[in-house]
Amino acid sequence: MASGASVREGKVLEMERDRMESSNKQTCFPGDVAELDEAMKVLDSSLAQIKWRLKPSTKRRLELDILALTTGMRPVVMVDYGGKMPELQHHLCSLLKLCQKLSPIFEHLRVMIIQDMIYLIHIRGLAEHVRSTLNSEVKLLFVDLEKEPPQMITEIDKSPLALQLISIQKLFSSIFTHEGICNLSSSQATELMDNSQSSSSQIFYSQFTECIDLSNCMEDSEVTVPTLNGWLLGYPVVYLFSKEHIADAIYNLSAKYLHIFQLSICRNTTLKKGSQAEELLSFSVPYDLSTRGSSEQWAEFFMAYMRAKWGRCAYAWKFLKMEVAECHPQAIVL
Repeated sequence: MASGASVREGKVLEMERDRMESSNKQTCFPGDVAELDEAMKVLDSSLAQIKWRLKPSTKRRLELDILALTTGMRPVVMVDYGGKMPELQHHLCSLLKLCQKLSPIFEHLRVMIIQDMIYLIHIRGLAEHVRSTLNSEVKLLFVDLEKEPPQMITEIDKSPLALQLISIQKLFSSIFTHEGICNLSSSQATELMDNSQSSSSQIFYSQFTECIDLSNCMEDSEVTVPTLNGWLLGYPVVYLFSKEHIADAIYNLSAKYLHIFQLSICRNTTLKKGSQAEELLSFSVPYDLSTRGSSEQWAEFFMAYMRAKWGRCAYAWKFLKMEVAECHPQAIVL
């Protein structure tokens, strides 16, 4: 007899596949390995043409991130490699502009900036991610790092920070649609921000540009970049703390044992043999809040959700697996 967890995971997998089959009709993803290999050739030649010299390990990371975006495995990746701003922004925008001229696979990719962070996004993938979150199809768990010890937030509607994050998510839903990036005036943006007292917020973007600047999306909010990143980057568990309590959050997390959840993936390719598993994404959770590791119910649901994504593009990836490692208390950077 199947276990309760297996039955739950099976239902999640079936529902996610049905939803993705429907959304797949509207979202453009490559159809086979040959297309992806050709896209990687385009990426390689474009890097050479713009004279962006990357270390082999950095280039592999960029390739994996772009493949994850273009196959629908991730809606957003943070680019914390390959240089510093503003040169990094210039390189990424120049790279995408050239790649989009040479291959339709890169059509829906954009560079996004939020304050001093820079991301690569798939605009339709991000639209789907926002929609799924707001419709509660993808459940987020919040960990309150302002408390000692950190605690799971069970009543989101009673958390001002969680409600402010939802307001930001609604702002994103008005910008990113399956048809692309829609027009949004600064007054509309301000109206969407529940705690906004300023009418000067501006969103800079263009449907035809490679770069979207949303640096002001948190201007009148206590939501921090690490909290926004947790949601944007697709983690199932998000750390919640206000700007006034950053030091408390760092101390509380640094003093705790953690579980590091890592999803690894291996690429299918005809270009080279012996491809190895690489990190798709990783996130941490306080040990005391995840004692069962990958057997936690939320972890099983998350893995089922990711397996459904993998199933849609299994031609591109050999396997997907989750590993959980224990991390001793150490200095943490948020």
